[in-house]
Amino acid sequence: MIRINLAPETKRRRGIAFKLPTLPAFNLGWLFGILYVVVVVGIGVYWWSLSSEGSDLTAKVDRANKELAQLKVAISQGSQVKDQAAELRKRLVVLEELTKGQTKPIVLVDVFANMVPKDLWITGFEERDSRVKVSGTAFSTSAVADFMANLRASGKFKDVDIVVSRRDLGRPTPLVTFDVTCRFEG
Repeated sequence: MIRINLAPETKRRRGIAFKLPTLPAFNLGWLFGILYVVVVVGIGVYWWSLSSEGSDLTAKVDRANKELAQLKVAISQGSQVKDQAAELRKRLVVLEELTKGQTKPIVLVDVFANMVPKDLWITGFEERDSRVKVSGTAFSTSAVADFMANLRASGKFKDVDIVVSRRDLGRPTPLVTFDVTCRFEG
């Protein structure tokens, strides 16, 4: 075999030649092996950091859910308290209305109790819009007349009228039943 060199001849330089020191021979297998180990360790460290961050976030979510449950209970108790407060306000309004109108019936009963004679019994008492209807029983018609006179004399009762007066003769002691109406101006 014959070789022919067709490349032009190069001139050699003369002077100071610069030579790099020769590096020791390095095996690329070792380089890639070390690089592989470093990458595997880096991935492991990254996985461990993500895993710990995930467990921290899971713990925070659990705590937040527990706190949310406690807050829901507190809110429901708060709404129950608001409902109870509204109910109490309604009751208070009703009580105030009752106590406003209560003084008149108390005065009416107090004045009325002093007007009843000893031999007369009240069996029914009804008051509507200052109109009073009294039903009762007495031993005599004079007791009924005394009762009506006492009501007129008190000055608190006006328009005293007898509606019905009956004598029950079917009993061994005849009793008089009556109905009286009047207007209370206390």
